[in-house]
Amino acid sequence: MIRGTFRSTMPPEPICPEDDRRRLHTETLVDAIDLPIGRWTRDARLVFCNGPYEAWAMRPRAELLGRTLAELYGGPAWEAARPAFEQAFAGRTVSYERTLMHRPGGPRWARIQVFPDFAADGSVDAVCTIAFDIDADVRQRKALEDAHRRLDHFTANIPYPLTYVDRECIVRFANKAYLLLAGQPAGEVIGRFIGDVRGPKRWEEHRPYFERGLRGETVQYTRMVDWPVLGRRWVRTSYVPDVESDGSIAGLYTVTTDVHDLTIAQERLKRSVELDALTEVYSRRAMMDRVDASVLNAQAQPVALFFLDLDGFKAVNDDLGHREGDKVLVAIAQALKLAVRTEDAVGRFGGDEFLVLAPVHDRAGAHVMALHLLEAVRAAGVDAAPRHRVTASVGYALAPLDAVQPLKLIQLADGAMYAAKRLGQNRVLGGMAQAAPWS
Repeated sequence: MIRGTFRSTMPPEPICPEDDRRRLHTETLVDAIDLPIGRWTRDARLVFCNGPYEAWAMRPRAELLGRTLAELYGGPAWEAARPAFEQAFAGRTVSYERTLMHRPGGPRWARIQVFPDFAADGSVDAVCTIAFDIDADVRQRKALEDAHRRLDHFTANIPYPLTYVDRECIVRFANKAYLLLAGQPAGEVIGRFIGDVRGPKRWEEHRPYFERGLRGETVQYTRMVDWPVLGRRWVRTSYVPDVESDGSIAGLYTVTTDVHDLTIAQERLKRSVELDALTEVYSRRAMMDRVDASVLNAQAQPVALFFLDLDGFKAVNDDLGHREGDKVLVAIAQALKLAVRTEDAVGRFGGDEFLVLAPVHDRAGAHVMALHLLEAVRAAGVDAAPRHRVTASVGYALAPLDAVQPLKLIQLADGAMYAAKRLGQNRVLGGMAQAAPWS
């Protein structure tokens, strides 16, 4: 700290050569410091400045010394400096920032440090200032603050619910969309444990995803939720870890997007591929996929494939029209679905042909299942077209007993069906069994 070194605008009379040498040495040292340094009296009048200060002020020393700060730089500059000067005269070292308007190239930011110049008796009759050019730092800081402000505005106002939790799952941020859809004010969310915010039941549902995220894994979870404002919607929440530079996980971001329309469209597309448009049993393609998978696993779980072709269906179409024929197909398809177990599959192979795929223990069990399907078709056919008797010819084959390849299994079941039809229709045939008519 500089103490009582610069006392007037004129060099003082030396008391002794040693004092004169000390003063000159100090002034030379201050001039050598490549920072603008000034000394000011209580009336804010400049009484000393070093060489760098002259360059900074862009005036010769003769035009600077003896003038007040307001005279040199204007009233606004003095108003910015006044609080710091008052504190420095009270014995404290302080600093303040302001824009400099007197230099070329437009305004520049500077930090001015103001510190007391103590006399030998400890009093303060002057203060010293050192100016630092911080324009680049301030502009960079302001740009960063602006970027943060824009980011905060964006995250607060995007239409997707967004939260941030720390490692202890304490909610540190929740945007407007989250608060709106959750139906909760910020005071009931921010600073609270996320499990308490969401409730025990929902927390148990979501906790595994939070735990995986806090282990550093990015995960997603799609589910149906009942929003207080929007009602029941499909949404997808992404859990994204906040990774520090050292690789540790500081917290977790959650972003929830409404995927209701997309999910519904995907389900419709899936249904259009997997389900027959008319009967809503499996389509031919979906049924073939299930046959392929079942045959591959047939060594562990034997299956039977039943091939059904309707008897008398052509007469329904010819006499009553295709609309009535479609009703018969729908009724029989639904009857077959009701006749089988949840692990069985029913599909429309094409026209009036149906496939049923079912796990079985042996050929006897398959034969009983075939008779059950035959009865279901007969009952549905009578109900759907009372003036026309609709029955079925059913052929079946077993994997791996009869075939170990999907196509071969279908061919055998198809062949058995045609054999049953040639034997008089309304009967079943499969494997080594004889044709069994409806009785």
